[in-house]
Amino acid sequence: MSDSEPRMIEILRILTQHEKPIGSKLIADELRDKGFNLGERAVRYHMQILDEKGYTERMGYSGRVITDLGREKLEKGLIYDQVDFIYSKFEEMIYLTDFNYMTQTGNVVVNTSTVYNEESIDILKNVIESGLSVSPYVNLNEDKSEDRIEVTTLCGTTIDGILLNEGISSQPVYGGLLKVEDYKPIRFEELISYKKTSLTPLDAFSSPNRTSVLDVIDSGNGIIPANFRLIPGVGRDRTVELIKKLDKIGIGGVIGISDEGKDILGIPVPDGMVGIAIVGGITPFRAVQESGENIDIKIAEEIRDFKTLSPITTTIRNNLKPVTHDLQPKISFLLSKSWNLIQQVNFDIEKRKGDIVSNISYLKRDDLDKALDIMEETYNDDPKHINPYYQIMNHPTDEDTVGIATICSLSIDGILINNGIICNPKYGGLLELTEPSLFIELISYNGSTVDPHKIFIAKDMTSVSTSIGPKKILASFKEIPYISRDYAVDLLDTLDKTGFSIYKIGKPRTLTYNAKADNYNFGIVAGSGLNSIAAIREKGIDIHVKAIEKLIPFEKMNRL
Repeated sequence: MSDSEPRMIEILRILTQHEKPIGSKLIADELRDKGFNLGERAVRYHMQILDEKGYTERMGYSGRVITDLGREKLEKGLIYDQVDFIYSKFEEMIYLTDFNYMTQTGNVVVNTSTVYNEESIDILKNVIESGLSVSPYVNLNEDKSEDRIEVTTLCGTTIDGILLNEGISSQPVYGGLLKVEDYKPIRFEELISYKKTSLTPLDAFSSPNRTSVLDVIDSGNGIIPANFRLIPGVGRDRTVELIKKLDKIGIGGVIGISDEGKDILGIPVPDGMVGIAIVGGITPFRAVQESGENIDIKIAEEIRDFKTLSPITTTIRNNLKPVTHDLQPKISFLLSKSWNLIQQVNFDIEKRKGDIVSNISYLKRDDLDKALDIMEETYNDDPKHINPYYQIMNHPTDEDTVGIATICSLSIDGILINNGIICNPKYGGLLELTEPSLFIELISYNGSTVDPHKIFIAKDMTSVSTSIGPKKILASFKEIPYISRDYAVDLLDTLDKTGFSIYKIGKPRTLTYNAKADNYNFGIVAGSGLNSIAAIREKGIDIHVKAIEKLIPFEKMNRL
């Protein structure tokens, strides 16, 4: 990566935020606001390079616009930068919120999504009336020629911005799925940290069957999207008063506020801090998705003047009961759970025997033969990227269901550690097999309660079995201290020949398939055993994907 590439990526980001062509002076001003000290002359130099690459296009004397190729570069180009950009984007939105709750004027953060019929608007209104939204203030922009309605709703990040304007620092920490029983919020079932992910957390959980907003409205039982942030304990009283004032003017959605240093909804709260849970701004849109209606959801998309929004209803029922500080089991994060399995890996490289970590996915026994045919076909088509090992396992309670165990890439961490090499699993990712191959999505193992590869499969983001266009497969990124590189390379080469799917061994201070290791470390990219399972799902077979399940002896596994 050249030193100028981050600057060019930032220029592309600025261009996407403007509908009309813009010139070098405006770009230089906006770059300066983002911490890049580039004058107009330097901007023109970078723009010339972007023009030559086809990422931008000059529109006479008006300035430049981003091209479709430029948008693709922005989406896929610097994924290591994107995992930091998501959090910084929310910080930027918080800073730009200047809403004055007393005069009800100023800018707020909004989510804008597109629906395609009036029935969807009725669903949105029903959810908002139930209290499962940040605000009844919306903007409806109907395009009759395209049979679609653009719906803008208030994002919960607006509350963070309002708190900041009052001198209270609010830090977005997690987005996740909140369990509700008898209208009472109980605990978070799943969480992803806002830091170190290329997908916003609530977007990661937006796949079908993950939420049940409509069930919560109808029966009081189900799962809803929610966000969690922290504020300093000394600001709790002022925050409570401010939230009451906001609620009176139609900005709410606060589910619960912890006492200082007290856990809430299963999330540990550090000493001196207070936790706040707020309903996800996309909750009404998830209800539309649950109903089977077509919808295009976008999250924390932009800043809007509050005056452009108006109440869709004046009736808010607030069905949820207050959160109580009942002692709930603390949420267990993925990496914490995984380390115990990693520690038990005892595979002997020379003997090719011993326990490895497996994924186990379940399907109907009648579909097993077809599934195995798909796995074999997928492996034969691409033996470099597909792990050939599997084991058939009985379901613990259902005779009509059978499990397929595959090798989890965390086995590699355990094997290296057993051989005296520190190996840290860093990201689960989606790898696009272009030339060169590039990670196009990354989610950190540290700060997530769910395996990233399960998220990519659930969101239908893989294309392992495709014959059209580049394949998108599952891979993990690990980092190893540079001092052990020579020994690690020898071991990894042997593991690759054994069938553990080692895709690439990186070098220090260089990107490895577009992912970045910390200083004094190098990265390795390994394939996921779930690639063949993703292929089964892509072919239309109903299979329940489970990851990082249990230890099994490698020598008892079959090979495709």
